Amino acid sequence: MSANSGTDHTAKIVGTVWGLLVLNTLGSAGAVTIVPLPRSLIQMVTMGSLVAAFALALLVNPRVRVRASAYVFLLTLLLVPSLISSVDQGAGFGALFRCTRLALFVGTLWLLSRWWDGGTTFVRHHIRMYFAVLASVAAGLAVSPGTALPDLYGGRLVGALWPLTPPQIGQYAAVIIGLTVLLLLGRRTDRTSAAVVVVPSLFLLALTHTRTATLGLIIALVLAITSLVLTSAAARRVFSWTVLCGAVAAVGFSSALQAWFLRGQSQENFASLTGRAKVWHALLAAPRTTTEHLFGTGLGDKSYGGLPIDNSWLAVYNEQGVTGIVLVAAIIVVLGGVALLRPPSLSRACAIFLISYCAIASYTEAGLGDASPYLLHLAVAASLLAAPAETAPPAAPDVRRRPAPRWARTTEVT
Repeated sequence: MSANSGTDHTAKIVGTVWGLLVLNTLGSAGAVTIVPLPRSLIQMVTMGSLVAAFALALLVNPRVRVRASAYVFLLTLLLVPSLISSVDQGAGFGALFRCTRLALFVGTLWLLSRWWDGGTTFVRHHIRMYFAVLASVAAGLAVSPGTALPDLYGGRLVGALWPLTPPQIGQYAAVIIGLTVLLLLGRRTDRTSAAVVVVPSLFLLALTHTRTATLGLIIALVLAITSLVLTSAAARRVFSWTVLCGAVAAVGFSSALQAWFLRGQSQENFASLTGRAKVWHALLAAPRTTTEHLFGTGLGDKSYGGLPIDNSWLAVYNEQGVTGIVLVAAIIVVLGGVALLRPPSLSRACAIFLISYCAIASYTEAGLGDASPYLLHLAVAASLLAAPAETAPPAAPDVRRRPAPRWARTTEVT
């Protein structure tokens, strides 16, 4: 087998591992599907995909060669408060199961870090996998529009084949739209391929009516393009047109944009972030012991009092305490600081987009403290910010000196 075929085989396995990680983080709770899927079956599939991902990563990296990564190191430290709170607080088997899941997730990232070299390989894996997820959402919409746009969610798009909520679909669409636009600006893809990804993803994003994903996409993409303005003429043109089109849209379509963002809600409901603020206040007002304050109450389903927390920082505080908040904040700060110190490049712009999007979405979405798509987004950012692997210099050829003839070795003088 040639070296190139071996490299291609390894690349395919690494892509498969990434796809299995994406499948694991899709979750098991969501809308009613066309064919009812038992939650136990979905959990078996998602957990089995994580085990398979770890096994494949170990198979392709049997000597466990890893690269130094502050991101994965901080995630490893995050396991400490997760385990302490889950064991000390007696959170039960569910919390320990989630700790095991997080440990396998982090272990798989360590094994994959060997291929983090600052290139866009994992960006392409990310786009392909989430585009496949969105393709299943579009298929469900085509097969059963009533199931995909249920009244229970106010007519917002959900997953009709796999139980996905509108915020999940909006997040996946926003991330691959932003990354594809940046690849197009960096001339790493052509316009036709970019349109195939961006146009249907924009359509699905609009159907979800997800405000967080829409604002996150706009703000993060502006920040990423701004980082390329000084070095890319295409980025300067896109930035100029974006500002112009944004100003026109704000003036000419203000009423339509306001109606889209309100989603038929009252001003009071909108101001309370669809009831999230009430859950947040109740969580912060609840009494806690010193151990609970420092390490949380154990990994759970990101809810409080039976209602979703929908805030990464408060979810981390509830489950991993102040220690968890410090570690998660360190992840964002370290990745953001490294990105700012890097010279302008496409990899840096993609990393800035992902970091910015996760930071923005963390206000109304949970997931930064446990295995989730957000941690996968940040893992892609970490792979983009990794220094290129140093290639070893070629070994010097083994040149053997011919022995000198006997007459040349004599020391006698005649």
